[in-house]
Amino acid sequence: RTQPSAEAQSAPSRRLALLPLLPAVRGAPSPPPAAGVQARRSPPDRLGFLSVPPREQVSACVSVLERLLQALDPVYIIQNLREELQKGLFHPDDSVKILTISQVGRIVENSDAVTEIINSPELLRQIINCIGGEKIAVAKEAIKSLSRIAQTQDGLEALFVSSLLSDLKNVMATNDIVRYRVYELIVEISSVSADSLNYCANSGLISELIGELTGDDVLVRAACIEMVTTLAHTPHGRQYLAQQGIIDKISNIIVGAESDPFSGFYLPGFVKFFGNLAVVDSPQQICERYPVFMEKVFEMAESHDPTMIGVAVDTLGILGSNVEGKQVLQKTRSRFQNLLNRIGHQAKNAPTELRLRCLDAIASLLYLPPEQQTEDLLRMTESWFTSLSSQPLELFRSISTQPFPDLHCGALRVFTAIANQPWAQKLMLDSPGFVEYVVDRSVEPDKASKDAKYELVKALVNSKTIAEIFGNQYYLRLRAYLREGPYYVKAVSTTAVEGVE
Repeated sequence: RTQPSAEAQSAPSRRLALLPLLPAVRGAPSPPPAAGVQARRSPPDRLGFLSVPPREQVSACVSVLERLLQALDPVYIIQNLREELQKGLFHPDDSVKILTISQVGRIVENSDAVTEIINSPELLRQIINCIGGEKIAVAKEAIKSLSRIAQTQDGLEALFVSSLLSDLKNVMATNDIVRYRVYELIVEISSVSADSLNYCANSGLISELIGELTGDDVLVRAACIEMVTTLAHTPHGRQYLAQQGIIDKISNIIVGAESDPFSGFYLPGFVKFFGNLAVVDSPQQICERYPVFMEKVFEMAESHDPTMIGVAVDTLGILGSNVEGKQVLQKTRSRFQNLLNRIGHQAKNAPTELRLRCLDAIASLLYLPPEQQTEDLLRMTESWFTSLSSQPLELFRSISTQPFPDLHCGALRVFTAIANQPWAQKLMLDSPGFVEYVVDRSVEPDKASKDAKYELVKALVNSKTIAEIFGNQYYLRLRAYLREGPYYVKAVSTTAVEGVE
């Protein structure tokens, strides 16, 4: 017989290849054999796979379908398997729902196929309903797909200028957890562009989020401030928050936190909000316009509450990650110098988690890019370093020799932060045995430590002043270390002699 061409049989055969698997995924019985075809029966002991529980059968089908569907064009899937996709969203097994929603995610990334999804309101409605599912994995996948759909103008219209908006609001009424999932979706969509933000704002959902943020429920405040912080990472998001007076309201809540015995629940998030705002905007303008922010950070850092200290240290590290932020901190003069001494003490004596946060903050505060190393800034970082301890270099060296990889790497990151600054190179050279410690590979027990040491060596070698300050002997040893890589092991030759035990 003449066989049909590959092109003629490709689409139908691909679909037929999926059909035997789809009934199991749908949770329906397999179709009977075609008329005139006798089903072969085998002895029970040779058909052990038939005793596999239905859930395992579904799992196996999902695994196979996942591979098969990845090979199919998204346009083909939505045009030929639309009914199967809709049934998959109603399936009682969550793995089938995740498989289905992930395929929708693939479809909406295809410019030719996304229109088909947007013109399928029932499919979109069920994806929205999946946000209210018990399994967080299903909800996350639904949020991801809807967020992708909203990246087009037609998608925004479908979600916010149609009956689907009512479905979105109905899902929010399920419970508090689902409501915050919808807020998460709204913030994710709003962060894409100013146009996306306008659609979300006009829907009224952002106003609801802001209302909960500034409400009286302290736990709700703590949950909402993280989403608002995400929105503030974008220029159009910050502009919207400023125009709506939200930033001023957050500042006022911080002011009133002193008289609120429950402020510990939400205050850390509010302080982090301003810390992130200062970095993406202007540290000087934010700190001058909202002085309560800096005052609260210092109060928290000077407290005895480890949670508050940790948040304050993180915020100082973020604020001091650029030169403008460093200069803002320097203007506080002795108060910040005293605070640095407390941070150095915490880095040595606090619980491990807080010690790590202190080390990371110190590294962020002390780092200066080569192009910004003016005499004034170098004097500033040197004075900050000496404020950390009476013998700061030995402090971090002692931390780096402790048998705790996280602390070891944290101390190495501090050395790396100052390694390109001349005053620090002189301190290292004058410290007995320090350079030998840097080039000693035997003290790095794991990969993370070897990588951290290599970054320190790289920072030293790439400095323009290292050869002059360290001298040729040490400089060449550092260059050899850099050339050999982080995992170099020196070969040791041995000679075997016959008859010697």
